[in-house]
Amino acid sequence: MLAKPPELFDRDAEWADLTTFSGDESPGATLALVYGRRRQGKTLILELLCEAVGGFMVTGVEQSDAQNLADLSAAFTRFTRSPYPVTFTDWAQAIDALLRLGEDRDAPLPVVLDEFPYLVAQNNAIPSLLQNALSPRGRARQRSRTRLILCGSALTLMRGLLAASAPLRGRATTELMLHPFDFRDAAGLWRLTGQWDIALRVHALVGGTPAYLDFCAGDAPKDDGDLDAWVIRRLLNPAGAMFREGRVLLAEEPAVTNPAPYYAVLGAIANGRTRRGQIAGELGRDSGAVHHALSVLVDAQLVETHADAFHERKTSFNLAEPVLRFQQLVIRPHETRLSLRRGAEVWPEIADTVSAKIYGPHFENVARAWTLAHASPATLGGRAGRVQPAVLRCPDPTCASREHEIDTVAIEVRPNEPNRVLAIGEAKWRATPVDVDELDRMRHLRSVLPDALDGVRLLLFSRSGFTDRLAAHAAGSPDVELIDLDRLYTGS
Repeated sequence: MLAKPPELFDRDAEWADLTTFSGDESPGATLALVYGRRRQGKTLILELLCEAVGGFMVTGVEQSDAQNLADLSAAFTRFTRSPYPVTFTDWAQAIDALLRLGEDRDAPLPVVLDEFPYLVAQNNAIPSLLQNALSPRGRARQRSRTRLILCGSALTLMRGLLAASAPLRGRATTELMLHPFDFRDAAGLWRLTGQWDIALRVHALVGGTPAYLDFCAGDAPKDDGDLDAWVIRRLLNPAGAMFREGRVLLAEEPAVTNPAPYYAVLGAIANGRTRRGQIAGELGRDSGAVHHALSVLVDAQLVETHADAFHERKTSFNLAEPVLRFQQLVIRPHETRLSLRRGAEVWPEIADTVSAKIYGPHFENVARAWTLAHASPATLGGRAGRVQPAVLRCPDPTCASREHEIDTVAIEVRPNEPNRVLAIGEAKWRATPVDVDELDRMRHLRSVLPDALDGVRLLLFSRSGFTDRLAAHAAGSPDVELIDLDRLYTGS
């Protein structure tokens, strides 16, 4: 395996997958797909790969088919050092030449077509031409060791290349998606290791997209006292690259032709309307009227769905990209004042909104992510295969609330057996330590779980830690787990 270049932060698994694919010594040309939302570092990792092994890479552009072919011809001429200009007259000829690059070489050769959706947009026959060129008995599969990589950001198109009836179905050996960094990796990216409260708030505001550090000119909050100033100078500054990023993210989606209904749906979700009926009600429409917009946003991975742990048909929607939530709750309602550079006035005024609608919901998402990816079997009493929220109706008529929301339900998926609930959890984003009253509430929630479940553990997540009284109580209760920020970021 090639050593990972120092310019590439994290992405250890992705680098390993790509170097394994591109360095495979087996005979025959092979195909890989690399995709993900924009600004996740796809082009960077592929450029570094090609630099490391002398591969060929060309990028599609939003221009005519003839212009893309001309650019490819010029790049091919430079790469092969041909004494005469190479001119491809069609894509069949170009694909044949690209696959022949891997012939008569001492090592496999990666060949990357970046921004592949731009090429297909101008010539939708390209996938079929690739299918023919990579046929099992074709020249490329018999004589070439080209490692062809198609890369793009249009998720629907890229995933569709390998759909059941698509031409390239069965041709690819590797399908790699680059996701934003999770909350732990993002802390390292922003150089906030050990400053967990700041790291969590930065992640709640801008998420884990690696390019956003560059958008902020490498500027990260220095300490707790600098966080608000950093928001004002980097996120609320109309001259900054992050100021309009939430709007740009939606505009970049090919399926979004009229952004208005999509912004309306995003705004409703950002304001806590997470059920389909709630979203429709916020917009003054019926549920069917928001179906298309929700489907497009989910396919683009700008919105994510969560099935209720105990009622699979009940689905909630959350914003998958924190920048969109920031755009809807902070930038859009105050854009006029922010454009006049009054961020220092606006930010303190909306502190309650930011805490309740940005930090709080994000903390709940992070608690679910920790439970699924980092919590040990010793913590949960098993291995969680699914982690979901839930809403329970309380049968006790004296209960103050007839419906209880549970932030985290950890479920062990058991083949050929009923699934088992391992734990339920609550995430508390507050400035004071959590006390025993929250544990009492958790025990009540456990008592109203369906089917009178036994052995369910209780997880309490807290931004500000726990009172001594609760800590002492939990120490004597093997069914209670307390997760503060340090454990969230470093423990299991």
